[in-house]
Amino acid sequence: MNRLIEIYKLLLKNFGKQGWWPLTLEGFESKHHSGRPLSDKHRFEIIIGAILTQNTNWKNVEKALFNLSKNDFIDAKKICKVNRKKLAQLIRPAGYYNQKAERLKIFGDYILKNYKGDINHFFNYKNDNRLIRKNILELRKELLSIKGIGPETADSIILYAAEKPIFVIDAYTKRIFERLGYKANSYDEWQKMFMDNLSEDREMFNEYHALLVELGKRNCKKKPVCEGCVIKNFCKKC
Repeated sequence: MNRLIEIYKLLLKNFGKQGWWPLTLEGFESKHHSGRPLSDKHRFEIIIGAILTQNTNWKNVEKALFNLSKNDFIDAKKICKVNRKKLAQLIRPAGYYNQKAERLKIFGDYILKNYKGDINHFFNYKNDNRLIRKNILELRKELLSIKGIGPETADSIILYAAEKPIFVIDAYTKRIFERLGYKANSYDEWQKMFMDNLSEDREMFNEYHALLVELGKRNCKKKPVCEGCVIKNFCKKC
């Protein structure tokens, strides 16, 4: 059996479905039961969350998102209009709040100027009153052109908000697979390893990424907790 599939199945069996991407629109720390965005507002919150989660943990991001949601700022137009200092205070729990407030305003301004604030239009072309979905390469290139959005953030937006199959590489993924004996020299190399060895399956990519985060939080920390780790037998470092 493909080793990457074997690891995925073990994690899924032991941890269960994670229901990602977590959202706060229906209340603090709520999650989609289906793991899918159900509206454009959900998609915009996923984008905000992907930007806010840079260099911090999700619990802090949830607090910042809850502040934004409570004040009805899950909206490109409102983020553009709000005073940057006020926006920074609302997202303060996520850390680097001045920098992240600037990035949120840059993204909101981009959506407003190029798509009249319509996040659905951002993900799709309009042609004769029909919507044609942009492909992954087009979306990724566009996202990476926006200041403050790097590969991991762009890919999170593509996978969870646009619902397209791309594998997200984060610090947990690198740490776990380095300890399992895998090697890569760049983000793109890590991503290629997964994309070349797994079926192009959005739901699997979604779930695999979430399961690796859960493993990283439970066991594969900077100082590993090997006792009880469900993939311990694969590890080269334990």
